Amino acid sequence: MLARLRAVHRAAGELRRGTPVLLLGATPLVMVPAETVGARGLAELRSLSAGPAVLLLAPTRAAALMRRPVAQAMEPAEAAIALRTSPALLQPEVLLGLADPTAAQMLPEEPVPADCPALAPAALALAKLARLLPAVLAAPAPDDAAARAEAMGLIAVGAEAVLAHPVEASLGLRRVADVPVPLEDAPDARIVAFRAPDAGIEHMAILVGRPEEAAQAGAAPLVRIHSECFTGDLLGSLRCDCGPQLRGAIARMAAEGGGVLLYLAQEGRGIGLMNKLRAYTMQDRGLDTLDANRALGWGADERNFLIAATMLQELGIDRVRLLTNNPGKVAALQAAGLRSVVREQHEIEPNGVNDEYLATKARRFGHLLGLKLQP
Repeated sequence: MLARLRAVHRAAGELRRGTPVLLLGATPLVMVPAETVGARGLAELRSLSAGPAVLLLAPTRAAALMRRPVAQAMEPAEAAIALRTSPALLQPEVLLGLADPTAAQMLPEEPVPADCPALAPAALALAKLARLLPAVLAAPAPDDAAARAEAMGLIAVGAEAVLAHPVEASLGLRRVADVPVPLEDAPDARIVAFRAPDAGIEHMAILVGRPEEAAQAGAAPLVRIHSECFTGDLLGSLRCDCGPQLRGAIARMAAEGGGVLLYLAQEGRGIGLMNKLRAYTMQDRGLDTLDANRALGWGADERNFLIAATMLQELGIDRVRLLTNNPGKVAALQAAGLRSVVREQHEIEPNGVNDEYLATKARRFGHLLGLKLQP
């Protein structure tokens, strides 16, 4: 498993540099992200391909390019959409415009659908693991592609390894540090750091008091799953409620004598900081939180809560009172095998700037916020 995780991690790193990767499967693909590809990457793609390239997009991004109303559309059943390419489209600046709706773009021609290769879902999944926009230039690879890729210094990775990576990385999390860190609202606190086996991503557990001892005695400690938010947690952004949720949860745990806050490296509901800032741009153009993510090609929520379940199990906690307004987090922990998950309401008041953001959480994400929503 470790070899597979390393291969995926290395492949994701190559994509961020705009270097093609060979995706192995029944019908191999050579792929490179539209967001980062340059002239050299395009030349390497052509050198390793055995046929014309197509542009693979998440269905919601393809719908936006083809001028279909993303906000009104249901999620398409397809995992990916393929568009034909031409010399006019195969230019780095044009490809970036096709991938990123926030970029200035003048499409040289109307997008035309093409047959979608079988490995397209894995190709987009690998781009997402690299925290890149799910827009990939891909071409069929010849029978000797693996040997040719090795000779060119390009990385090859199995499609199955890519699709299995979120689960395998979550189950392989291990503690790497455990140290007291007194906090302003919780002096009796410590941080336990977890690292995935490929050393690519690290997650933190903030323990207030001794929740593991309470769990061993049969109690269900208060637990909060909190996805990191650079703008809200660190800068105090008013666009979201993340900062107040973080500090409020720690203060409540201290008042109750203990708890666990799982601080997960899943910025922007799992799309990463750069893409979250792009989503802010789309929100400023009139889309709500959910549709802004979808216009970029991401799902409404890309987070992996199996990470949280693994961390709790490593801490010896299998009964929790989950401090959340999101029923999806409750369902995720229950599906991961925790013995008991009871939801505790997390009260956060609107601040005058994030009112619509909170209303969208309730109306479209199903969060139980107790807000009075306009019909």
